Amino acid sequence: MPNQPSQSRRRFLQSATACAIAAPAVFTSKRTAAQGVVGDGDHRFKFDHNWAKLPEPFTWQTTHGVAVDPDNNLYVIHEGGVNQTGHPSIFVFDPSGKLIRSFGQLFQGGGHGVDIRVEDGEAFLYVAAYQQAKTFAKFNLKGELVWQAFAPMASGHYAKGEASAPAKVWGRDRFLPTNFAFLPDGGFLLADGYGAFFIHRYDRDANYISSFGGPGNGKGTFNTPHGIWVDTRNENPEIVVADRAHHTLQIFSIDGQYLRTIEGFGLPANIDTHGDLMLVPELVARVSILDKDFKTVATLGDDRTRVLGDKETSGGFTIRANASAWQDGKFVHPHDACFDVEGNIFVAEWVSTGRITKLTRV
Repeated sequence: MPNQPSQSRRRFLQSATACAIAAPAVFTSKRTAAQGVVGDGDHRFKFDHNWAKLPEPFTWQTTHGVAVDPDNNLYVIHEGGVNQTGHPSIFVFDPSGKLIRSFGQLFQGGGHGVDIRVEDGEAFLYVAAYQQAKTFAKFNLKGELVWQAFAPMASGHYAKGEASAPAKVWGRDRFLPTNFAFLPDGGFLLADGYGAFFIHRYDRDANYISSFGGPGNGKGTFNTPHGIWVDTRNENPEIVVADRAHHTLQIFSIDGQYLRTIEGFGLPANIDTHGDLMLVPELVARVSILDKDFKTVATLGDDRTRVLGDKETSGGFTIRANASAWQDGKFVHPHDACFDVEGNIFVAEWVSTGRITKLTRV
C-alpha cells in the first residue's frame, strides 16, 4: 500500500496561512462572555458551544477528537457505545455546521483520536481507537478503509495475544493508542497514551520501525503520553509529546532523543499548530495558545478553579455530567482542539453528552 505523504495533519497547509499570523505579544486573557467573546488582543474569539449538532437518530457518546480537512470540513470522533454497533463513531460537518457524512462503526466503544494528512494531493484520515478496539487505521475522506493495524508485537512491549485478540484490558503491557503525528520523511508516530506509554515509529506504509519513551518520571519517559505533534515552526523540526499526567510537554529531536520539558499545564491532552502558534487543550478546563518559544500568549475559557474545586470536594470531575452547571465562555474538559484553515479553533470536550465548541476569530 505505498503512499507518498507530502503534507500533514488536522487542517490544510500551515504554509498557506502562516504569513497571515503575526507572532503575538504576551498578555493575560479575559472572559467577555456577555458579548459572546473570549480572549483579548490579537486572540479574541466568538464562541459557539453547540456548533456541531447531530440530527436524529444519532447521539454523542463522549466526544474525543477533532480534525479539519483541506475543504475546511470538521471530522469529529466520539468514543461511542460498544453495544451500539450500527452507530457511527465519526461524523463530518461542513463549514456551516451541517452533518454531511458519517462512518467508523468499527470503533464504537473505543473511538479516540483523528488526524488528517495530505499525501500526493489527496487527504486521508488516520484514526486511533482504544478500549476493546485497540487498533489504528487509515481512511480516505469518503470513509473507505485503506488499511487497519493492531498492536506492534515486534516492539516487545505487549502481552501475548494483544494484536490477535484485543480485549478491554488495561495495563502497561496493553495497547491503547490515542493520537498520531506525521514525520517529514513520510512516516508517522503513534502515541500509546493509555497502554504501554511508548511512542511508536512507523514508515509511510504502516510498517513498525522502533519505539521510544515508556513509563517513568519524565525527561524521556511518560505518565500518559496522550497527545503528540511534529513541530515545524522553527528551523529544526521537533517532536512534542503531551505528557498528560505529568502536566508537561516533552520535546524530542526528530529521531526521538529527549531535549527538554515545558511545564505549567493542567493535564495537556493534545497539540496543533497554525503559523507560529501552538494550541494545547488542557483537560483541566482551559485551552492555551503558545508562541514559537512555548510561551503562553493566550488562555481561553479558563474554569480551573471551579472544576478543580469540584474534584477536591467530590472525588471526581462531576461537572462533566451536569450540563446545567456549565458556563458560557468556559470550558469543562478540553480533550482535543485544532485550528481550521482560517485560524478559527474547534474544541472537543470529554463530556458524555458531547460538546464541540467553535471559536471564531474576531
